[in-house]
Amino acid sequence: MSLTEVELDSLLTYEFPVRNNLIYLNHAAVSPLPRRCGDTVKSFVDEYVHLGTKNYLEWSEHADQLHADLAIFINASSTDEIALLKNTSEGISVVAMGFPWVSGDTVLSSNEEFPSNRIPWQALADQGVQFKEIPLRQAGKSPEQALIDAMEDTTRMLAISAVQYASGLRLDLETLGKACLERDIAFCVDAIQILGALPVDVEAANIDFLMADSHKWLLGPEGIALFYCRKKWQGMINLFQYGWHMTENYGDFDIKTWRPAASSRRFECGTPNILGIRGFAASLSLINDIGIERIERRILGHTELMHEFIVKSSNLDAIYTDKASMKSGIVTFRHHNCPAPQLFKYLREQNIMCAERGGGVRFSPHVYNTDEEIINALIIANDFSN
Repeated sequence: MSLTEVELDSLLTYEFPVRNNLIYLNHAAVSPLPRRCGDTVKSFVDEYVHLGTKNYLEWSEHADQLHADLAIFINASSTDEIALLKNTSEGISVVAMGFPWVSGDTVLSSNEEFPSNRIPWQALADQGVQFKEIPLRQAGKSPEQALIDAMEDTTRMLAISAVQYASGLRLDLETLGKACLERDIAFCVDAIQILGALPVDVEAANIDFLMADSHKWLLGPEGIALFYCRKKWQGMINLFQYGWHMTENYGDFDIKTWRPAASSRRFECGTPNILGIRGFAASLSLINDIGIERIERRILGHTELMHEFIVKSSNLDAIYTDKASMKSGIVTFRHHNCPAPQLFKYLREQNIMCAERGGGVRFSPHVYNTDEEIINALIIANDFSN
């Protein structure tokens, strides 16, 4: 049964005591932990201190359950398509370094990517793989069409962020996935700026690879990330990390012959981050309790509210006002009379957590932020005089 608005507001007030100290508008960077995540991690650490590994078998069960919950969350066809890695960069590197490239292949991406979704592809140059950055803002074209028009016979991979970190530009993944499928191009999605804020369906969008840390919109701890690999690719991705946990019979320490696991566990080379897994699972349970569609509605409402205020303000301008940049939780703006670094510093001094990105100041509120908090932060930004 879904929560009433009153019940939801009460839950969010309880789960996010950070609101007693800060106006926290920086979820596109690192989120504060909800109370249930913090309590779960504290309880696990206390158990670890007093009981050591007495409950180790239960630890593995928690990891298995998180794999299953994440498969449902992104609509993967099987739990076997889910791995738990350290971070988004590792997930992208698994694909970039393991894909069966041929010299002359090209990887398409955008010219707005965070370094995590640029450097691993650029590192393929010595294999003869070219990395092409396509401008997303071309006259007369949607961002999706700009990428599709750049696809060539040599294109083997489209590697793109679902939402751009500085502008908030949100791509239509289903349109891009359909184009990739029709052209036999692999589709790799950096989902760190969308998962936990907006719905993602890997089947509907024909996504081959997807990765995201838990510490942004998913509201989890750092050091633990979702990695999705479509079943058909698992045996074709060459491994470059090896260890006891990625083998088919990983519980048999005496066996001398081995082979990689048939599932995406083949990408989990060593001991799992159980503390991170427990925290991630707790935060994901909160997202599921609220419902991702409900979270999306609130976040897009925040974005609309911010743009409406900025348009009417005396000193602020939104840097990105195209339609595609108003469909996520990110809004980046500048002040007429002071540079972004100075405004950013001032806002932090006022206990407003934000980021300096894309030539301006970036606000990225989540489901628990109120309209009042957001408007107060924008008023303080607008009224600042250097």
